[in-house]
Amino acid sequence: MACCVLQITGLIFGGVGMVGTLAATVMPQWRVSAHIDSNIVVFETIWEGLWMDCVSHLGIRLQCKFYDSVLALPQPLEAFRALMCVAVVLSIISFLMAIVGVKYTHRTKDGPQGISIFILAAGVAFVLTGILVLIPVSWTGGTIIHDFYDPKVPTPLKRELGAALYVGWVSAALLIAAGAMYCSF
Repeated sequence: MACCVLQITGLIFGGVGMVGTLAATVMPQWRVSAHIDSNIVVFETIWEGLWMDCVSHLGIRLQCKFYDSVLALPQPLEAFRALMCVAVVLSIISFLMAIVGVKYTHRTKDGPQGISIFILAAGVAFVLTGILVLIPVSWTGGTIIHDFYDPKVPTPLKRELGAALYVGWVSAALLIAAGAMYCSF
């Protein structure tokens, strides 16, 4: 009975982590403009994501623009795009493997070998997906924090951590937890 509860909990964690990975990939709030000066009136907020930049004017009007050229992007951004796309695909595959493993566990009580292969494969895939999500999210967060405290970076170019980074960290934690649950069988 505890085995079934742990499998369902891992499936829920993996599903929420999968949705969070997809959300963090498409959200434009990876880097958000920082307002450090004494000026309280802020007319626009700038969001920078993996796929587009957005400018919000007074919180009323939002204008988003996809990056013009893939070749003009910085190399870390290209790598982060690739890692997040691979993580999205791998999270979907691992979630489907976990569903098959849970269904197969409930249908057959005789063959523990078939059960452990699907569950173990899903667990390893979840852990790998969590690591793939953690790399670009943490790297971007570290860069933002480093640039924020660097006196050589001009104030208008300083950015803060965006909501997509927090979504990415939570989804990576959930994916790794789901993978640990499935690998514990």
